[in-house]
Amino acid sequence: MSNRIAVSDLARAAYCPRQLYYARRDDERAPPPEVSRIRALAFEYPTLLTAADDELATRPLATTPEKYRQNLRRLSERDEWDALSKPVGRDVRLTGKDCRGIAHKLVADPAVPSLVSPGTPPERGVWEPQRVRAVALAKALAWERERTVPTAYVEYPAHGVVRTVRLTTRNKAAYRRALRVAWELDFVPPRLRGSPKCDECAYRTQCGVKTRTLRSLVGF
Repeated sequence: MSNRIAVSDLARAAYCPRQLYYARRDDERAPPPEVSRIRALAFEYPTLLTAADDELATRPLATTPEKYRQNLRRLSERDEWDALSKPVGRDVRLTGKDCRGIAHKLVADPAVPSLVSPGTPPERGVWEPQRVRAVALAKALAWERERTVPTAYVEYPAHGVVRTVRLTTRNKAAYRRALRVAWELDFVPPRLRGSPKCDECAYRTQCGVKTRTLRSLVGF
C-alpha cells in the first residue's frame, strides 16, 4: 500500500490532529538533536546501574543519580531486564499493512518492539500518543513476521523506567482512531480548547491557541 502512515504521524494524531496538520505542512518530523543523547541511555542500562554519581552527572538524566539507580535496580528485577539490556535489533525499520516506522529496539525472542521516549512517564502506564505508536510498531512487526505480537515496550531512559503496552481492545481502538485521523486529514482541524497539551506544543504560536496558566484558570 502506498498510503502507509508513519508511526510518528499516528502519535501526533493521537495527541492533537492540528499538530499533525502543521507537522505535515512544514515537513518537520525529525526529533531535536538532544533526543539522540537521551535515547542512547537505553542501550547502557547495566553500565548506568553501577555508575558513580560523577559519571551519571554527565548524562542527560531527568532525576538524581540516587533515584536513577533506584529505578534501574527495580527494572533489573524484572524478567525483561536481560532482553532490554541486550536487544536483538536496534533502529529497525518496520513496514506493516497500514503503518511504517522505526522500532528503537527489538527485544526478546520472539522479538517485541520497544519505543524509546526522551520524555517523562506518567505516574502509571503510558501516555496515549506513545501507546498508539507502540501498538503501531507491534502490528507492523506482526505483519512482517506473520505472527502475533501481543505486547510492546515504551522506555523512558532519562528516568530509568520501562512500561509495558499490551495490545488490548482499548489500545487497539486508540490506534484505529489515530489511523483514521491520519488517513482523512486533508483540512485544518479545529483548535483544542483549554487543553494543557497546548502549553507543550511547538506549534502553539502558529496555531494561535491561548494557553492559560493555573492562576488564570482558577480566577486569580
